[in-house]
Amino acid sequence: MVKNPESIGPRNPNPKTWRAEKLSQRYIASYKPFNFVDGEGVRCSLYVSGCPFDCPGCYNKAAQNFRYGHLYTKELEDQIIKDIGQPYIQGLTLLGGEPFLNTEVCLSLVNRLRSEFGQTKDVWSWTGYTWGELQQDSEDKRELLSKIDILVDGRFELTQKDLTLQFRGSANQRIIDVQKSLKNGQVVIWDRLVK
Repeated sequence: MVKNPESIGPRNPNPKTWRAEKLSQRYIASYKPFNFVDGEGVRCSLYVSGCPFDCPGCYNKAAQNFRYGHLYTKELEDQIIKDIGQPYIQGLTLLGGEPFLNTEVCLSLVNRLRSEFGQTKDVWSWTGYTWGELQQDSEDKRELLSKIDILVDGRFELTQKDLTLQFRGSANQRIIDVQKSLKNGQVVIWDRLVK
């Protein structure tokens, strides 16, 4: 008997079971400079490879494979930093795949961005993890989270798909102001959210 794909949900991790050091192969699905869709303003987007959530209806199924695309290199990082340095670029977006299972790559890039631009460029990230799951998980995930400005959290849920939502695909996903949330000790929704 074939199950209805809408009745099958994404995989759910237990805290600390999916680890970047065991899963990540340092592969990049793609890099998209100067785009307008992966967050607010003009952005440079890094799509990392690998995601075990396996959300039904995933729009980027190929990037679920941890060896899809090509290896992350210093040359690519240099190009991303150069592109982000353009005065009209608002910031960097991390997505994929799953950025929080590619923390070595993402932290290298975000740390360099902060070193070269301080807080003048923002960092957005999408994740299949929820805010609460990231709080209970490994130190590398929490470190990456602490350096992000805006997080879109939660698995894509096909039964809650809504293409009219701002910067997210299903109604369960939230756009979180990370720095305010960390300061307040609870989730603070991005104040530019269009209802």
